[in-house]
Amino acid sequence: MSDQNATPIKVLSKTVWSPNLFSFTTTRPDGFRFEAGQFARLGLATDDLLANKNATKPAIASKIFRAYSIASGPYDEYLEFFSVVVPDGAFTSHLQHLQVGDTLYLNPEPFGFLTLSRYQEPTPKTLWLLATGTGLAPFLSMLGELTVWESYQKIILVYSARTKKELAYGDRIGELATTFGELCDDPAQLIYLPIVTREQVQGCLNARIPKLIADGKIEQSAGTAFEDTCHVMLCGNPQMVEDTKQALKDRGLTMNRRGVGNIAVENYW
Repeated sequence: MSDQNATPIKVLSKTVWSPNLFSFTTTRPDGFRFEAGQFARLGLATDDLLANKNATKPAIASKIFRAYSIASGPYDEYLEFFSVVVPDGAFTSHLQHLQVGDTLYLNPEPFGFLTLSRYQEPTPKTLWLLATGTGLAPFLSMLGELTVWESYQKIILVYSARTKKELAYGDRIGELATTFGELCDDPAQLIYLPIVTREQVQGCLNARIPKLIADGKIEQSAGTAFEDTCHVMLCGNPQMVEDTKQALKDRGLTMNRRGVGNIAVENYW
């Protein structure tokens, strides 16, 4: 569906995690439905003219749209997004100055296939969620859905950031585990493995995800191996995704195609 059909939404809250990371919540239009793991196209109005500067017609605000994974759960009454600040970026240079009450625009169609419904085989047992930076967003959405906790025995969330300050949503992750653990008779066990690559932080691993897979340290820390029945989802820096795919293939895992296979990734970069 075209971005021309976008509907206005209002900013409800904003959280600044670090100088280059922030999140925000917005109103959710009636009828907007999505599957955990999907992304939306968000737009903001700019002061750019659609005509040349000498035109006699009034200035018309144009809109810039970008893809943003949805961090809120499919049944939350609001929408939540997680953003990085790109220096001089055409979109985030404006977006970082959002205030409560500001207007954004939402394309009414959700996008993407980084969803658990894509898996048909193998039979699920363990779900690995591997993220860097704002790639955490779709996995937060998944952890906000009851069926995820009912479908797996273990959920292993691996989240890599450059510094301790950039490890966002730590409290939320614990709250989700508590909330949904109480709602299920036999909930999945959540194992959270934070990684900080540019600092030594107690309780955190300290290397890139592909290296930690290759040397077995992620499996050792999780107490779980990458068995052939596991599901593995990747989201984040494109280089991490490519290198991690290869590291997992080297362990005998396969890409998920037409519902069959272990590894699923999102391609909206």
